[in-house]
Amino acid sequence: MASSGATRGPKQPINFSHQIHAGKLGLNCLYCHYGAEKSPISNIPPVSLCMGCHKMAVTDRPEIQKLTAYFDRGEQVPWVEVYSLPSHVKYNHKRHIKAGIQCATCHGPVQEMPVLYQYSSLKMGWCIKCHRENLDNPVNPATLDCVVCHH
Repeated sequence: MASSGATRGPKQPINFSHQIHAGKLGLNCLYCHYGAEKSPISNIPPVSLCMGCHKMAVTDRPEIQKLTAYFDRGEQVPWVEVYSLPSHVKYNHKRHIKAGIQCATCHGPVQEMPVLYQYSSLKMGWCIKCHRENLDNPVNPATLDCVVCHH
């Protein structure tokens, strides 16, 4: 896990705050992480998406100036991974979003996090517990078939 502590995430190249963007501003997770509902993996937003607002919003702030510099150089921000699964585990964001699982179920209250950290353990037992609780879901029942996550 890249986290430097139970509730402290890794140092990032830009001090991005989910507390501001998801909390104070109320941005929906899928606005920035649009890949989560369309593909097995979620996306880290491209710097161009950030610049959609930050070409005009709070451009005088040092962190936004760092962001702008990446954009001007045609580079993506080299974010440090926060959530990491073993290579033998395949997690499908799209399936979970389509099943109505809320982002906070796994990622926690990101709208309260000034620095993103790994909220849940993501250990097999943690995942199995959630799958067991959703086996009888009438719309999107979960499964305990090993090949769903291990393939």
